[in-house]
Amino acid sequence: MNKENCFYLGKVTKPFGYKGELVLFLDVDEPLDYLDLDSVLIETNNGLIPYFIQSMNIKNNKATVLFDGVSPEDSQKLIGENLFLPMEMLPKLEGNKFYFHEIVNFSVVDEEKGNIGVIESVLDYPAQAIFQIKFHDKEILIPIIDEVIKKVDRENKTIYIKSPNGLVDLYLS
Repeated sequence: MNKENCFYLGKVTKPFGYKGELVLFLDVDEPLDYLDLDSVLIETNNGLIPYFIQSMNIKNNKATVLFDGVSPEDSQKLIGENLFLPMEMLPKLEGNKFYFHEIVNFSVVDEEKGNIGVIESVLDYPAQAIFQIKFHDKEILIPIIDEVIKKVDRENKTIYIKSPNGLVDLYLS
């Protein structure tokens, strides 16, 4: 499976106990959605390799897992590796919630200015995620916050916003 067809689930962080169990950090909003996984893909030098789960317990964003057929010695080699799952395993979001990858190429309609372009990408900065919008030959950056996003129309691939006063004007003048 190609990494492009997968999403980042988390990371193998450290060993747990002496039987080869590992602690995983799950970089997701709802970790318990992943409690019944049969397997995960672990990124190694050889690409994404499936590892089948014998047992898993989740508490907050940490999971302890024992993989089938992986010795305690071999489990040590997985520490620090990234975890992935196929895109089709992403839980569906509704309403104004969205995954950053799903809104690329969505049109953006501002309450005051009308259509202000197409989302080229999402800039995921530690303090704030930002829509990077292409409008003709200009770039418009809009913060991704609940107060700005009014409606996500997946069917028509459009996001309706109310941008902060004067922000769009800064880019268009």
